[in-house]
Amino acid sequence: MSAILVYVLSGLSSSFIASMVTIILLLSCDFWVVKNITGRLMVGLRWWNQVDDDGKSHWVYESRKAAQGKKSSSEAESRIFWLGLITCPIIWVIFAFSTLLSFNLKWLAVVIMGVTLQGANVYGYIKCKVGSRKNLTSIATNYFGTQFLRQTFSRENQAES
Repeated sequence: MSAILVYVLSGLSSSFIASMVTIILLLSCDFWVVKNITGRLMVGLRWWNQVDDDGKSHWVYESRKAAQGKKSSSEAESRIFWLGLITCPIIWVIFAFSTLLSFNLKWLAVVIMGVTLQGANVYGYIKCKVGSRKNLTSIATNYFGTQFLRQTFSRENQAES
């Protein structure tokens, strides 16, 4: 969010290079903090890239398992996280359109960097959220399938006796 504030206030600065470097550094710090700290602490989600021994790249999307009887994060924290995560890329896309429409192309690289870094976090966390639901669905399906088979076999064994 600080990168957005510096971008908006960069019109007051006379140095394009200083503003651009500051914005890119702030975007990079924001990307790292959201990806590695905030997402893990506030909503229990994380994602990363892993390279195996064969040199193949694998993306890993993970959600923290909530302890029984405990809630992993509060609803307020979750809402704040998702609101900030979704709002920032939307603002950068608006900046991209305004940069293109005003033919202020020197800022286009900065805006594209903002859209890319913020968009990558949104994509990663949505994959984590959707992946955790799929995992829960498959666990529930396997559990109920196992229970159904146990009941079916126990009934057959009782009928034979």
